[in-house]
Amino acid sequence: MTIMFGYSILPKAAAAVLLLSAAASAAPQNPAKRELSFDYNNDKVLGVNLGGWFVLEPWITPSIFSDWAESETVVDEYTYTATLGKDEATSRLTNHWNTWITQDDFNQIAAAGLNHVRIPVGYWAVAPLDGDPYVQGQLPILDNAIGWARSAGLKVMIDLHGAPGSQNGFDNSGRRGNIDWQQGSTVQETLNAIRGLAERYAQYTDVVTSIQLLNEPMGPKLDLSGIKQFYYDGWGTVRDSNADTMVCIHDAFEDFVGYWNGFMNQASGLNHVMLDTHQYQVFTNGQLALTLDQHVAAACGLGPALAQTDKWVVVGEWTAGLTDCAKWVRSFFLLPIHFSPQNFSLPY
Repeated sequence: MTIMFGYSILPKAAAAVLLLSAAASAAPQNPAKRELSFDYNNDKVLGVNLGGWFVLEPWITPSIFSDWAESETVVDEYTYTATLGKDEATSRLTNHWNTWITQDDFNQIAAAGLNHVRIPVGYWAVAPLDGDPYVQGQLPILDNAIGWARSAGLKVMIDLHGAPGSQNGFDNSGRRGNIDWQQGSTVQETLNAIRGLAERYAQYTDVVTSIQLLNEPMGPKLDLSGIKQFYYDGWGTVRDSNADTMVCIHDAFEDFVGYWNGFMNQASGLNHVMLDTHQYQVFTNGQLALTLDQHVAAACGLGPALAQTDKWVVVGEWTAGLTDCAKWVRSFFLLPIHFSPQNFSLPY
């Protein structure tokens, strides 16, 4: 069944710093495990990305990168933490994590009629690697977010947004530049991060209904057969902890019908698999030249294609924006290297 999953960045006002207790280092308390608690067969998913929270992207949080506005030395979370060092990066990012999104935001999301949030995290929050400059401390706050979502009546998709080596070379993977995922032990290290998330939230399917194995692996630049094997292994890794959690796979920029139909569908004997596709209309000159009516027609025309998929499918990222003029949206310093896909408008 086709599911439209509209995502966007929630505009964030200043908020007071939240004080975390020692108990926050453990997963949120829940009295009993419950089965998958959202009817993906019959109910439409309406959601919002909480981007720029646990994975920095310059265009989402330009103020965080303003110290380097005249140079190209800090362009992603890797160079941000490497430049500041562990202590200063931890101080700045802990303040950011505690103020960027709060319970009030979850309440506003629910009040707007939405029912899901997608929360991107990097592997370094779950399974950090020796030698990386990244800092940790995200998970206790993610635990809080699970409780906030429960309180607001929202479901959560936890999205592994960055993999070791970078799966796409975008700043949204944590490190802009080369695509070195699938080299060396990077795939196993990614699976280790998935295992950490699956184990931590296995008992919370009343809120955490889905884990996305990896955001936007760059299929045209990677070994697609390796991506498929990773998806199988990732599904098995999640199933080791929970039989019901939805496993979400990205289309890797391949045709979501022609390429992915027949893969990991119900006929294959694998349960609860969802395909994620990201749809934008602002990253080519042709798209930017469309009239408003043409933009609407293109969006409406997507529906019949999505209906041909043989799995649950979500449009996990999209935007109603018609231009690419937001600061650094084409990457830091407006270099036309990539699109940094997170939405920027609530789907009203």
